Amino acid sequence: MTGITPLIDGYRRFRTAGWARERERWTELADGQSPKQMIIACSDSRVDPATIFDTSPGETFVVRNVAALVPPFEIGGGYHGVSAALEFAVTQLEVTDIMVMGHGACGGCKASLTRAFAGAAPGGGGFIDAWIAMLSDARDAVIAEQGEGPDAETALEHRAVGVSLANLRTFPFVREREADGRLRLHGGWFGIAKGELLVRDEATGLFHPA
Repeated sequence: MTGITPLIDGYRRFRTAGWARERERWTELADGQSPKQMIIACSDSRVDPATIFDTSPGETFVVRNVAALVPPFEIGGGYHGVSAALEFAVTQLEVTDIMVMGHGACGGCKASLTRAFAGAAPGGGGFIDAWIAMLSDARDAVIAEQGEGPDAETALEHRAVGVSLANLRTFPFVREREADGRLRLHGGWFGIAKGELLVRDEATGLFHPA
């Protein structure tokens, strides 16, 4: 099968099974959504949040990008896709929890660690390099502590979650709601090989099995 044929075949299976089985739910969702959790995850095809958390349509508001990164609050020029999604989830949908979920074998974190796209032009990795520049300080700290082996990759994947959580707290509307208890922030990391979810301890920054 080539092109979008696998997608069309999948849609047909969904239409005759999943959609039909939850037709009442889909009818309700047509009138609006009210998810309570937001998940910020990587675009990696192996770490679909709906699969990992076994969620149904309408239960989670999801943003996915390279390395599950959240940029810091800024109001300058450019298009702020993650910031717009965050603003919508927090101020309009009024989600109560946000999870930043990193994962094992993350290509974005590895590219940061190895500087694979340093100096590249757009189309050759330049956009990727500019995006993962958010990890530069975390990368330098990991290399200073552990060098650049497999353990360093995992360490940077964990630290990347911390970077995004810290950047979330630069948004006034996030900071305000976290302070008064309307919003809680969480970190997670999914190990692809073992199917294991680790959850970040906010006090220590360490990850433990869910």
